[in-house]
Amino acid sequence: MHKLVIATHNQGKLLEYRQLLDDLPLEVISLDDLGITVDAPETGRTFAENAQLKAQAYAEMTGLATWADDSGLEVDALGGRPGVYSARYGGAGLSDPDRVRLLLHELDGLPAPQRTARFRCAVAIALPNGSLHTVEDAVEGLIAPAPRGANGFGYDPVFLLPDRNLTMAELPPSVKNRISHRGKAAHAAKQLIAQILGQMPRCEQD
Repeated sequence: MHKLVIATHNQGKLLEYRQLLDDLPLEVISLDDLGITVDAPETGRTFAENAQLKAQAYAEMTGLATWADDSGLEVDALGGRPGVYSARYGGAGLSDPDRVRLLLHELDGLPAPQRTARFRCAVAIALPNGSLHTVEDAVEGLIAPAPRGANGFGYDPVFLLPDRNLTMAELPPSVKNRISHRGKAAHAAKQLIAQILGQMPRCEQD
C-alpha cells in the first residue's frame, strides 16, 4: 500500500478523489488527516504553476507523494480573466452569486459569439524524491446571459455548453464529473499515478 496526500481541506473534493482512486493500491489522506494547517503559496501566473507550488510544498512538509490541483474560468473577452483569481474575483468577501453577477455585468451587451470561455484545471503530483508531474485539461463553452441550473457551484450556472444547450449547473453530477475540466484532468492524473506507483514511498507495515 502507498500513501498519497491530497492537498485540500475540502472534504467533498477528498471524497471525490478517494472514489476515483479506490481501485489503485493507495491510502488517500488529506492535509487534515496529517494535522497540517499551513497554506502553501499560490503565487503562480497559471493554474499549472499554482498546482505545482502546492504539490511541491506539501510533499516537502510530509515526505509523501502529494496531489494538488488548481482550476478556474478564463473568459476571452476579458483577456483571460478571472483566471487564477477565479475564487477571489472581485475581491474578498464576495459570494459565488456575487462573482457571477460581476462577471455578467462585465460582459453585458456582448453577443454570444464574443462570450467564449473555458474552464481549465491542472493537477500536479510531486514525489518526495523531487520529481514533479503535471497534467491539464479544459472544457470550452460560452458565458450564458443569466444563471441557469441548481447543480454545481461557482461559475457553473453561467457556463453554457453549446452542444448540449445546458449550463454546467444543469447537468447531472455523474455527467458533469465525466466531461468537466476537473474530471478529465483527474482521470489523466490517475493514469499518471498508476504509472509512477513504483516511485512512491510505501506505507509502513503494522
